[in-house]
Amino acid sequence: MAETMALFPFHLAIPVTDLAAAEHFYVQVLGCATGRRSDQWIDLNLFGHQLVCHTVAANTSSQPRGDNPVDGHDVPVPHFGVVLDMPTWADLRDRLISHNVQFVIEPYIRFAGEVGEQATMFLLDPSGNALEFKGFADIKGELFKS
Repeated sequence: MAETMALFPFHLAIPVTDLAAAEHFYVQVLGCATGRRSDQWIDLNLFGHQLVCHTVAANTSSQPRGDNPVDGHDVPVPHFGVVLDMPTWADLRDRLISHNVQFVIEPYIRFAGEVGEQATMFLLDPSGNALEFKGFADIKGELFKS
């Protein structure tokens, strides 16, 4: 794979148990725009990516949940999110705080002073899907640097 590659929007479909609660969270709290929809699903614009919330019955997930220690924190697995530049990450952090979001892992700087230094925060949506938002001062130079 080429070292430098174009970025394309991802498509991710996630299960939610209450479509109205999911819409409120993703639109009002995170600031996503809505797209197409039905009674069972809704398309959302998550920082330029297509996130689709599909209604499912409660407790139908066959995916095991766990955590993994990273930089002294128990990171929820699985999780998804978006890598942002630092000003956008800080704006989102402030927005989440203003909405009194409970964090799984409070916003902080991970790997401070090391290669890959990044801001990060973890939270859950109303259906328990874990999200991480990362912020990098230099996304292109730091995202995949080892």
